[in-house]
Amino acid sequence: MPPRPRTALGFDYGLRRIGVAVGETLTGTARPLAVLESAGGPDWGGIDRLVGEWGPDALVVGIPYNLDGSPHALTRAAERFARRLAARYRLPVHRVDERLSTTAARGLVREARAAGRLARRARRGERDRVAAQVILQAWLEGTARQGDPA
Repeated sequence: MPPRPRTALGFDYGLRRIGVAVGETLTGTARPLAVLESAGGPDWGGIDRLVGEWGPDALVVGIPYNLDGSPHALTRAAERFARRLAARYRLPVHRVDERLSTTAARGLVREARAAGRLARRARRGERDRVAAQVILQAWLEGTARQGDPA
C-alpha cells in the first residue's frame, strides 16, 4: 500500500519576516503561502492559525549556512526556531540547508514579474514566501528520492 499523502508547511526564518509555504507529498509540489512579521520574535498567533488551517503532518525549516558550509549569522536563530516549532506543535520538524534559496527565490520572483504573473511592485515579503517554497520543494524532492514522506 502506498504511503498516504502528507501535507507540510515550510518556513524561511528571518529576523524581520518569516516566509511560509505549503506543499504535499502526493504531487511533490510546494507553493508560497504567507509572510509573517517577526520583529520581536515569531508571530506565533499567525503560525498557530496556519497550522490549524492546514493540519500539516510535518514542518520544514530552512537553516542558513555560508557558501563554504560554515554557520551563517542566522543559523543559531533558525535552529532555535525549529526547536520551538517542534516543542509547540509536537510535529516532526525537518531542517533543510537553505544556502541558495534566496538566490533561487529572487530568480523565481523576477521570472514571475517578467511573465506578468506578479505585479512589478510585488508586495513586501514576496521573496520570503517564495524562499519558503524553494526550501519546502527541496525537502519534498529529497523525501521522494528517499521514499519517506515524513
